[in-house]
Amino acid sequence: MTFRFLNQDQTLSGADAWNDARCDKLWLYNLHYFDDLCAAGANDRIVWHKQLIEKWIVENPPAIGNGWEPYPTSLRIVNWIKWSLGGNQFTNVALQSLAIQSRWLSKRVEHHLLANHLFVNAKALVFAGMFFQGLEADSWLNQGLRILAREIPEQVLADGGHFELSPMYHAIILEDILDLINACQNWPSARILQQTDALRTAAQRMLTWLEIMSHPDGDVSFFNDAAFGIAPRLINLTQYANRLGVRVQQFDSSKEIHHLQQSGYIRAQKGSAVLLADVGRIGPDYQPGHAHADTLSFEFSLGVQRIFVNSGTSTYKAGVQRSLERSTAAHNTIEINHANSSEVWGGFRVARRAQPFGIECVKAETALAITASHNGYQRLVGRPTHQRIWKLSRGSLTVTDQIKGELSGAIARLYLHPSVKVLENNMLTLANGQQLRYSTKGAIVTIVDSVWHPEFGKNVSNTCFVLTLNGSESVFELQWS
Repeated sequence: MTFRFLNQDQTLSGADAWNDARCDKLWLYNLHYFDDLCAAGANDRIVWHKQLIEKWIVENPPAIGNGWEPYPTSLRIVNWIKWSLGGNQFTNVALQSLAIQSRWLSKRVEHHLLANHLFVNAKALVFAGMFFQGLEADSWLNQGLRILAREIPEQVLADGGHFELSPMYHAIILEDILDLINACQNWPSARILQQTDALRTAAQRMLTWLEIMSHPDGDVSFFNDAAFGIAPRLINLTQYANRLGVRVQQFDSSKEIHHLQQSGYIRAQKGSAVLLADVGRIGPDYQPGHAHADTLSFEFSLGVQRIFVNSGTSTYKAGVQRSLERSTAAHNTIEINHANSSEVWGGFRVARRAQPFGIECVKAETALAITASHNGYQRLVGRPTHQRIWKLSRGSLTVTDQIKGELSGAIARLYLHPSVKVLENNMLTLANGQQLRYSTKGAIVTIVDSVWHPEFGKNVSNTCFVLTLNGSESVFELQWS
């Protein structure tokens, strides 16, 4: 059998393939999730799904291998239960395995990792506790509900954002919450109904947040760990919420500035121009695993056409590529003295972190202005700080960078979406033929070939403006008609 996850194909032959060390850990995790049981067209693969479930049980004995780690176990439990609720019948062996997996998970909840891992552990325990009957099942349900009661107010911020500040993980957790609401409607009980209002309120706020933080093309922005093809799109989540009777409060599109203060993101819009700016912390202090060194980075669209994009995420495997994708140099912001604004290291670690300050949003008749600074470089000699000012009008975007303090070099990078091409005479052309003019002051501009990572395992050629500052200030302006 050949499987395709994360844009990579692998053939599964023999029991050892479930834990093949030649495969990336995340690819193997996906192999154990069983997401295809709930995918589009799953009813056409019922016989194969039954065979795959039995194969997994035989070749993955309890407590051995990647598939028994708490995270993939949590996702698999939910997917198996959804599959059963969809009209499919477990064999006695599969039903027994599901119970063993639930018991195993209940004793290995990821309190040490917290964040989205702990949330999906709790979700799986709630599903298992409602699916099975008896005292042990009741204990799983109660355990999951206790975790959710604590984690929902912790992980869902007042502005609706998920506290890991990744639009992709935000959408994943939003789907989890909608699944829990769905479960409440299928298995009504006094214990579950006590959580329903909190779940619905969280879902409403999270839907509004995701709409604000999505580009006009309907997909997520690329801040922190984010990529296409992992989480459901906004339109799918909105439709799911509507089916559940969750009232969707669309954000006020006539409001030109939306400042998500708890999350630290700002959306500014003038006409068809949309700016999304990161002026916040990199994530929760105790779990910055999905954080990038992207403080004061931004993305920009004209209508449904993305213009400036952060570089994205193609891998979770610790190494050169993962380090590069998390670095300041991979984002539309300033790099000082070849250092990262926050000290990302390993696959999911961060040492000293940038703290933003001095955030101001000003709305004038013809333009919007956003100002923000951060102190991430004050650990360097000369203690430099970075201040950025975005000015957005109906026909232009100006980005002004100011460095205060001593420095030996500062570089601003602006990554173009692959469909945007650089022409002669400081012109850009879009896929629809529209042309834009750019200009710079205070910096030497180099145009270099680069790579965008819109999906895991996917590399797409694009172009990057590299602005090497002559002094302490540079100005980049983009104009369109």
